[in-house]
Amino acid sequence: MTTSIRYLAALSGLLAWGSVSAALAQSGAKLAAIRASGTMRVGITQTSPPWTYLGDDNKPAGYDVAVAREVGRRIGVTNVVFVADSFKNFIEGLRADKYDVVFNDLTPTPQREELVDFAEPYGVEDFRIVVRSDNKTIAGTADLKDRIVGVTTATTNESWSRAHLPQSTIKGYDNGSFVFQDLGNGRIDATVISHFGGLRYAQATNLAVKEVGPPLTYQLSAPALRKDEPALKAAISQAIHAMLADGTIEAMSKTLSGIDYAMPAAIEAAKRDAAGTTQ
Repeated sequence: MTTSIRYLAALSGLLAWGSVSAALAQSGAKLAAIRASGTMRVGITQTSPPWTYLGDDNKPAGYDVAVAREVGRRIGVTNVVFVADSFKNFIEGLRADKYDVVFNDLTPTPQREELVDFAEPYGVEDFRIVVRSDNKTIAGTADLKDRIVGVTTATTNESWSRAHLPQSTIKGYDNGSFVFQDLGNGRIDATVISHFGGLRYAQATNLAVKEVGPPLTYQLSAPALRKDEPALKAAISQAIHAMLADGTIEAMSKTLSGIDYAMPAAIEAAKRDAAGTTQ
């Protein structure tokens, strides 16, 4: 090998390593920037109780809000700022750098995972059919044929309903509270919504509703963030792993959501179900 060839080979190796080094540096840039600024921006709807909503003091509250604040603390961020947005905007909002991460009962789906990354799941819930208390004709999915079913736009409630209720008219709403308003005044016949979210909306609107039929599906909740931010994803996942192990997640879920099961165990069961295993 001539001197010039050796030089070119060495130069090529240095350039390749430089590209790798730049990629590695970039992969940790967002986490470093968040820690340096002391602020993490979190996307929420503020209209998804008991996960995210405005409390009596007009400040963000709920299970997801509490989890996000604790995750921020554990990754070294002193200030967690909540950015209100519509559920349907979360994916594009992340990609446009409107916020650093989303904590809002967001389910990892194959379609979403093509566009954004998800860290470790921190929640799980089941979805039911909810109708007015005086409804005596709807007892399950078979009774939703030729009925109007309200759902929140861009949620797993909507995707599940459109996939499994082909003979129903699916009506989308940007805000879950509007779904319950129209359920109460008879503009829709039913809604498909999470058990806890449905109960909270009913309480908030003083609306007489009931759940009918068995749970339709179970969905995990996980933080969403932009792709190619592996250091931030790893830090958030590590924090959630620790919160699951030390009882923080279970305590928060029982205090803030009123659930009657152990959240960590339910998360593991939902993971097994999603993977098609039974253990």
